[in-house]
Amino acid sequence: MLPTLKWIVGFIAAGIFVSQSHAQPRTDSILVKLFASQSNPIFQEVIRHPETYRLQIIYTQIDRDRKNNPTFTHYRFRVDSTEYFNPASTVKLPLALLSLEKLNTLNKPGVNRFTRMQFDSAHSGQTKEWVDPTAQNGFPSVDHLIKKAFLVSENDPYSRMYEFVGQQAINRSLHAKGYADTRITRRFVRMTADENRYTNPIRFLREDGSVLHAQPPAHNPDPFDFRRTARIGRGYLTAKDSLINQPFDFTTHNKLPLESLHQMLQSVMFPLSVPAKQRFDLTETDYTFLYQYLSQFPGETNYPKYDGTQYYDSFVKFFFQDNLHHQLPAGVRVFNKVGWAYGFLTDASYVVDFDTKIEYMLSATIYVNKDGILNDNKYEYESVGHPFLYRLGQTIHAYEQKRKRAHTPNLSRFKVTYEKRQNDSRPTVKDVDN
Repeated sequence: MLPTLKWIVGFIAAGIFVSQSHAQPRTDSILVKLFASQSNPIFQEVIRHPETYRLQIIYTQIDRDRKNNPTFTHYRFRVDSTEYFNPASTVKLPLALLSLEKLNTLNKPGVNRFTRMQFDSAHSGQTKEWVDPTAQNGFPSVDHLIKKAFLVSENDPYSRMYEFVGQQAINRSLHAKGYADTRITRRFVRMTADENRYTNPIRFLREDGSVLHAQPPAHNPDPFDFRRTARIGRGYLTAKDSLINQPFDFTTHNKLPLESLHQMLQSVMFPLSVPAKQRFDLTETDYTFLYQYLSQFPGETNYPKYDGTQYYDSFVKFFFQDNLHHQLPAGVRVFNKVGWAYGFLTDASYVVDFDTKIEYMLSATIYVNKDGILNDNKYEYESVGHPFLYRLGQTIHAYEQKRKRAHTPNLSRFKVTYEKRQNDSRPTVKDVDN
């Protein structure tokens, strides 16, 4: 079937979105006017001083035609791919997509996202991981790594996916898909730049423990482009709590511009809306799996059995979470990935309200570090960051509820069957590293 004209328009709009990723900082008037109507003092403090908070926002309206084909209209507030922010755990999204893509590319019988894995060590700094007691079968797997990375944003699964895909393949794949300004250089453990170039040997096991597939250790010889420096703050604490009175250097750290993160999420939720080369090689089963665990609540999940009080429904849903709001409105599901570190809070979300039949995308990053010292754990996450992102989310959601649409969207593709927590005697999982 040939694509409709409106679908083609949406496709072109997606291409324009990427082609502008190196443009000058851009702010659209619709957001300026919309934000002026929000009277919350914390919200206005950030909006009036966006440079201080290194604020960037992307809001995408989604409209459907009579055949339910979507088109996308992107609005930006101070978006600049050249202004660095630390992506923190948002890099877990591309690593999950690349891990699934690698399994599909391997195309080896018996090796899939459920297959048991064991990570060995073959270079300094590397660690083994042969078992995972939070998994139903007691072993790591790509399936379980992604669940843990999405549900509460655990860190170890990211490092293991990094080791499975490999530093060279990660960066070559992302650059080939058009994310040229993206850079993944490190695990989430203390390792040198050289150690991060080496990745572990990995075994995929049959249920009887025999080796089904062995992946040898790998090394990335490719150089990185570090010509654009990124130094932030006025000082930082070392690992030994010594204060260094100079900006913290992020030049060699992971980098994932907000436009790229937003586009990656769009490529997952609406794969046909982006050029073919930007899509990840995923199956329909992969998409269903991703939709479930990008939006499922920790308290609904059986493996891992996260503590539902500590990891409440909105724990990783920043646009619906502040000090008072720990649940989402009835009918709302958020398919997203967040990150927080060094005073940065970032969220890239596709939001669906099944009750009011609305959908939109919203991504934002904010930096809250009043004293300018990094690594001192004195960041205004709770007093400024989360309240701002919550007000931003509510402002956009309220606007979307009033916005006229020519056609009501059919959102059945995103209607997921979620787990129900079993009432068993296993202890809940608390205090993970995230």
